[in-house]
Amino acid sequence: MKKPLVPALLLLPLLFIGQGLAAGRDDHPRVRMETSEGTIVLELDRARAPLTVENFLRYVRDGFYDGTLFHRVIRGFMIQGGGYTTDFRKKPTRPPVRNEADNGLRNLRGTIAMARTSDPHSATAQFFINVVDNGFLDFTARDARGWGYAVFGRVVKGMDVVDRIQQLPTGPGGPFTRDVPRRPVVIRRVTVIGEDGGA
Repeated sequence: MKKPLVPALLLLPLLFIGQGLAAGRDDHPRVRMETSEGTIVLELDRARAPLTVENFLRYVRDGFYDGTLFHRVIRGFMIQGGGYTTDFRKKPTRPPVRNEADNGLRNLRGTIAMARTSDPHSATAQFFINVVDNGFLDFTARDARGWGYAVFGRVVKGMDVVDRIQQLPTGPGGPFTRDVPRRPVVIRRVTVIGEDGGA
């Protein structure tokens, strides 16, 4: 006896709804970061670092990063920003996000990762862009020494801007005794591409 087709037909709309939801979710959103040294475009990896990406995007959409500095620049290592205003006031943040450095993404040249303190799960808003491969920052174990730094995306345009920033002369500035660019590098505006009216 043939089985009725009605139950299968009833499931078809649910299948299309599920596909529509999946299609509407962008696992690789792109962010435009306009700085005083040029524009950097980042592609984020929501599939591998969902908590970190959502945390970062929330700060972006809130305009948190607009008018902040790349306040720590170390040639041959990384450039760090997203936490201080141009007069070196530390911005208040939301609670920390869980460290997702165990996601398989590595701290390679051009990747963006979360900055943190010695507490593995202390990252809030500050981030850094690796200017070389920094394997020693990768996850190795679930302990204080081995957690590493969570990579959540990569530079897809403007690596020349990143390299320009890393070459700037540095020295003391604000509360810091070293590694502050002598010419301030201002993050003027950060937007999610497609949500800012741009392409």
